[in-house]
Amino acid sequence: MGLKMLFSISFFQWVLLVQSVEPFVYDVNFAGAVGDGESDDTEAFKNAWNVICSSHIPLGIFRVPYGQKFLVQPLTFNGECRPKNITIQIDGILIAPSDPSSWKCNDANCNNWITFQHFDGLVIQGSGSLHGQGQKWWQMGCMQNKVLCSSQKAAGFAILDSKNVHISGLTSVDSRKWHISIERSSSVHASNLNIKAPEDSPNTDGIRIQHSTNVTISSSTIKTGDDCIGIGDGSKYININRILCGPGHGISIGSLGENGRRETVEYVTVRRASFYTTENGVRIKTWQGGHGYARHIRFEHISFSRVIRPIIIDQYSCPPYQHCKNYSTAVEVSNILYNDLRGTTSGEIAVELSCSESVPCKNIRMKDVQLDYGINGKIYDGHPKSHCLSVVQSWDEGNVYPNVPCLTKKLSY
Repeated sequence: MGLKMLFSISFFQWVLLVQSVEPFVYDVNFAGAVGDGESDDTEAFKNAWNVICSSHIPLGIFRVPYGQKFLVQPLTFNGECRPKNITIQIDGILIAPSDPSSWKCNDANCNNWITFQHFDGLVIQGSGSLHGQGQKWWQMGCMQNKVLCSSQKAAGFAILDSKNVHISGLTSVDSRKWHISIERSSSVHASNLNIKAPEDSPNTDGIRIQHSTNVTISSSTIKTGDDCIGIGDGSKYININRILCGPGHGISIGSLGENGRRETVEYVTVRRASFYTTENGVRIKTWQGGHGYARHIRFEHISFSRVIRPIIIDQYSCPPYQHCKNYSTAVEVSNILYNDLRGTTSGEIAVELSCSESVPCKNIRMKDVQLDYGINGKIYDGHPKSHCLSVVQSWDEGNVYPNVPCLTKKLSY
């Protein structure tokens, strides 16, 4: 009898254990989503999220099924939930309202379309796509488009105040402004993303990182009208690997120090990136009169094809059509490595190091850089040039072409 009771108790505990590790899957269709691309499914998404968030099962899966299109207004997913680990499985297509006048949003994240905030342990994955339908937004001026122009932080997809987030497999198309924004977050890993918008679409950065640490972006293709990846103030320990960028404005650090602010970026590594027909390649840009630093940055094993300006440090950022005066302060740029950068440029200046005369760049190192003049895969006899201003305590090693005259001290690593 005692043995039977012991067996019964053990079996009951085993059933509870099995049940406890089985994920709780909730499909947005269960909450009434229509998925025809025309009906507004916002409330169904909110209801489905409330079910997942209040579940007592440790692992919850919020599922957007394959084969359907879901029209949704701005949404905020708050991670203060009972399940400790949540997966957002997006295999269908999410569609934003195409007409700016139909944009319905009243909360603090109104400038973003889909926001995830306050998570510790989140997986966002799937084969689906997010269609921002930004065409009408791009055509409007700021007088008409106050929601978009009032904030520089308008994103199609935002990760805010979170940690331990993994994003993979998704496609983002035609965001009205930035495609993906990562802010005030740590341990965020994004991979196998496909981000695209027309070459002439304004401010459609692929991924924007700000006030975040330990962020990894890898194995992704980004084709936009602005920076493929932009790294802003407060970012450190950022790793970017195997990115196909172009068209677009390249991978940028900055701009930093606008309106005299103190802004910082450090410990950034960009490796094995390929740039195709971009306006810029790898760029560091700061405003005159700013404070702070951009330091400990490595660009390694990078290829360029028909890039207008492959290598840039520009400490003279200025709004278009304005004359900006010189200042006695500047963001300090130091400890920058360019190692094994090769390819073709379609511009006259292949290497531009325009540093502040009051706060010169220092410890700029170049090793094995070969940039030829080439168009359509062919290398021509044109000789690309370099421009160098206010660079000190810097050197080159190996073959560096075009020659950068301010890199005079040759050392071995």
